[in-house]
Amino acid sequence: MVKATKNTAMMEQYQKIKDQYPDAFLFYRIGDFYELFNDDAVKGAQLLELTLTARNRNADDPIPMCGVPHHSAQNYIDTLVDQGYKVAICEQVEDPKLAKGMVKREVVQLVTPGTQTDNHAETAKVNNYLTGVVVDENQHQFGLAYIELSTGELKACQLDSQDAVLNEIINLNSKEVVVAGEQLTSLTAQLEKLGILVSHAEPAPIANEQLLAGLRSSVLHQAGELLLTYVTETQKRNLAHIQPAVQYQPNSFLKLDHNSQYNLELTKNIRTGKKAGTLLGVLDDTKTAMGGRKLKQWLDRPLLQPQQIETRQRLVKTLLEHYYERNELREALVQVYDLERLAGRIAFGGVNGRDLMQLATSLAQIPKVKHVLDELDTPEFADLYQQLDDLHDVKELIEAAIVSEPPISVTEGGVIKPGYNEKLDQYRDAMQNGKHWLADLEAQERQATGINNLKVKYNRVFGYFIEVSKVNLAKLPEDRYSRVQTLANAERFTTPELKAKETIIMEAQEKSQSLEYELFTQLRDQIKQEIPRVQKLAGGIASLDVLQSFAHVSERNQFVQPTFNTEHRLQITNGRHPVVETVLGPQEYVPNSIEMDPETQVLLITGPNMSGKSTYMRQLALIVVLAQMGCFVPAEAAELPIFDQIFTRIGAADDLISGKSTFMVEMKEANQALQTATSDSLILLDELGRGTSTYDGVALAQAIIEYIHNYIHAKTLFSTHYHELTDLDQELKHLQNIHVGAVEKDGQLVFLHKIMPGPADKSYGINVARLAGLPDQLLERAQTVLDQLEAENGQHVTTQVRQSSQEPDTPTKTEKQLELLAPAPQPQPVNSSKLTSTEKQLLKAIKQTDLMGKTPLELMNLVYQWQQQLRKD
Repeated sequence: MVKATKNTAMMEQYQKIKDQYPDAFLFYRIGDFYELFNDDAVKGAQLLELTLTARNRNADDPIPMCGVPHHSAQNYIDTLVDQGYKVAICEQVEDPKLAKGMVKREVVQLVTPGTQTDNHAETAKVNNYLTGVVVDENQHQFGLAYIELSTGELKACQLDSQDAVLNEIINLNSKEVVVAGEQLTSLTAQLEKLGILVSHAEPAPIANEQLLAGLRSSVLHQAGELLLTYVTETQKRNLAHIQPAVQYQPNSFLKLDHNSQYNLELTKNIRTGKKAGTLLGVLDDTKTAMGGRKLKQWLDRPLLQPQQIETRQRLVKTLLEHYYERNELREALVQVYDLERLAGRIAFGGVNGRDLMQLATSLAQIPKVKHVLDELDTPEFADLYQQLDDLHDVKELIEAAIVSEPPISVTEGGVIKPGYNEKLDQYRDAMQNGKHWLADLEAQERQATGINNLKVKYNRVFGYFIEVSKVNLAKLPEDRYSRVQTLANAERFTTPELKAKETIIMEAQEKSQSLEYELFTQLRDQIKQEIPRVQKLAGGIASLDVLQSFAHVSERNQFVQPTFNTEHRLQITNGRHPVVETVLGPQEYVPNSIEMDPETQVLLITGPNMSGKSTYMRQLALIVVLAQMGCFVPAEAAELPIFDQIFTRIGAADDLISGKSTFMVEMKEANQALQTATSDSLILLDELGRGTSTYDGVALAQAIIEYIHNYIHAKTLFSTHYHELTDLDQELKHLQNIHVGAVEKDGQLVFLHKIMPGPADKSYGINVARLAGLPDQLLERAQTVLDQLEAENGQHVTTQVRQSSQEPDTPTKTEKQLELLAPAPQPQPVNSSKLTSTEKQLLKAIKQTDLMGKTPLELMNLVYQWQQQLRKD
């Protein structure tokens, strides 16, 4: 057996490079393959379904190895990165013919989940944001910056809590977050639980400092430096397309935390995780990838300023009223490629001839787009018109240089047009004449020798040669050719004239390819100087694309233009849920109106389960989002206040990642609203309290309603199956009861899906169970038990709840709310000697808790935690 004593020079080089990237798969280039060794090979073979082999397999310790062809490596890299891994691409960086010893190799790019810039059609309308976070512990401020590497978008915001940072990261759907050193350990732990990759770097001065000139605080500047340092170190490429950083504040837009975005299914379907079945799916009739990404950005950040909203509305209305011009615009946009990502590839140096022709094709559509806006002849489009630079000079430059159908490769020739460069034309002429000469030579030799199947051929070893089959060798005149190779069935020959012509042809071909690539890179560098113009044009086209999509969807779905008021009046006539209506069809969907005058703060909604309460609540939220995006809305008429935040608690689910039960999730989401909502907010709470016992649930629900009514004054929809709460309208003057209609017909429950004034007369729970198909015997027993419970306990529950429904005299105290938490009888003295250690600790915690300094929800969370500890004991 051969015994390995030390690593080869190649493996020493590999290990030295691998040590620099211990957390990444190292794709090490050897010839036409990328090889993986050791642990990378073992894990990579499993993840990529490759055959695991070994290097030095006869040694005591053979080295595990697997590999992928370099021409198909991108698919394998994408597979690993999509699963949350990093891939370091190691290339040969010198010509092997000129190398003295080992060929020099270096990592030329580190591909990570946040820096992936793929061009797949399915992700064309999706941004991939890399986020950087730093903290100023002295001022308790966080700096957050994010970048979209494929488009160059760079933005930053300053936040005052870790929860706000986490919410922003989740809303951005960041796959990777960069933090400085060992900072933010608790945030890091939360991100890792969510499956978000955390990378580490240190902020450092950057070469292009003017990119961060727009960031006005030190913590934001540090976040920008951290992000750009990481991008520079990992990408090792020209980043000329990165745009100057834009500072923003989340509270400058309608705020929807990630829970609300999830509950409302704005961009992701809860069941499938896909776009279908979401508001984005309904709205997206954009024709460009840029427009698709811009639409999602507008959906994530609806506006707060009435002037900005109304400006968008006027643009949508103009397009809606001009059908033919809008169709012309849509036809032109279909032929516009992804200008933002083309600019990124130009900066990276990764474009080919086809990319540049896509850019030229796109630029050719801009005059058509501008013509449409000229025909509309409205001042509303003046700002957008100014962004539509058709870059005529760039288009002409590309069309003069690049053939109409260029090959994918830019190094093998055939990209540059004839007539573009005189020297290149000379080389091509020599090549073309040489080929003619070879054809003439073949004809002449056939005639001179009488051998009709004589051929002039070429291979890389012998160059050009004359091939004669063995059966015809006798026909050759003596000493006519010089033999170069003997085959089984033929002989190969050459002549001095043929070798001389070969030299001319090969030199022309080599110089032609070299010059053509040089000309292409010069063209690419010229266009690189115009990237800011391309990006400005891309921004204008993207906005125009979203606006035409709004107009098209509004016309198709019969949306109307909403109006806004400052009196807190909410009036929606026959509103519809845009997603549900798309699924059911307009003939099946039952529209519903929502009316809340300035004095009405809370609508208490009752009705059977599955009757449409949740749909009614989501419908309102989606109409608000659409309206504040500047889109029209699904209704016959709509008048709205401007909302600053939307809070939702819709649906029930355990938070398995954090180990929280349904009830705790309910309480935390409700608490988020109670702590941060204002009188300008919209709160939607669906059957809150169902995660605990009936008495606790009723008590909590009532306390929360009263707290919102008396202290927050936000527009609120609160659905409940606790019918005891419907009496609250007698005590809370800004609360109204409404219910979803249902009737019993021939013993069967029929949902009307229509909202009606007043409370529901009963819950119809057993009727719903009958609709679900439960056995008749079980349903009869359930009815008997229900009748007994109502007779025995109904009055008791009502009395207990009503005891604390009086509106407090002063809104600065919470004593009335806290009555719900206190038992009526006086507590008996506790024998501390019989208490467990956990009970003693909890008793101490209770004594030290400042009841008057906490909100009811905070107290309930504490009680829940204490209860959980006691159950574990």
